[in-house]
Amino acid sequence: MSGAAAAGPGWLLVSDIDDTLTGDDDALAALAALLARHRDRLRLAVNSSRPAASVADTLADDFPPGLVPDAAITALGTEIAVAGRPLASWQARFAGWPHGRAFAILAGLGHRPHDAIFQTPRKVSFAVPAGAAQAAARRALAQAGIECQVIASGKDDFDVIPEGAGKGAATLHLAAEFGVAPARVIVAGDSGNDLAMFRAVRRGIAVGNARRELIEALEPGTFYHARAAHAAGVIEGLVHFGAIPAPAAKT
Repeated sequence: MSGAAAAGPGWLLVSDIDDTLTGDDDALAALAALLARHRDRLRLAVNSSRPAASVADTLADDFPPGLVPDAAITALGTEIAVAGRPLASWQARFAGWPHGRAFAILAGLGHRPHDAIFQTPRKVSFAVPAGAAQAAARRALAQAGIECQVIASGKDDFDVIPEGAGKGAATLHLAAEFGVAPARVIVAGDSGNDLAMFRAVRRGIAVGNARRELIEALEPGTFYHARAAHAAGVIEGLVHFGAIPAPAAKT
């Protein structure tokens, strides 16, 4: 869908970080300049599978000076922070979630947990090979009565989060917090763990380097598949949807 007819103030870009915004420093710097130029009509939130502390390191080390997101959705949509402060209305939804039980079940099946930094009170992260092993892990969690959803991506990334959380649900909650209608939210991503974002809104940008696991899971015509990779693909998509004007042609 072209955004030309919907152009105007009040857009929210919610983007994955790794291999979507990052991967091309020059393109990320160009995106930062565009966001600064169109600050009156376009806000940025990052949306990562990694927890807040890890994302903060990336923002400090890999983002150009001056590129400070308005909000951060982290730990696969189980954490939201606005201007660096946790959003209480989101965190309270998942109080008491049985992280320890979910962790013990997957460890008991012999799977390897990801590093401690990737474990949070509302996310359990393991390496579980795709196929029969993941199916067995899902059954074990269900039999234990744990209200959860599983996000699997890559060869063996296996993340367990509370029912009702996720990148898509957090995107819509943040948009409501900002007073932005879902129709004016644009998401961007590159992998299977971004799928929930694309299914939550009408405008999605799959960057040129997006994995097949994302492209093949999306219904054709429901998203924009950029030709350019990384942040250059995000810029291309923003122009396509009318959130920013097309760059002036070089003469």
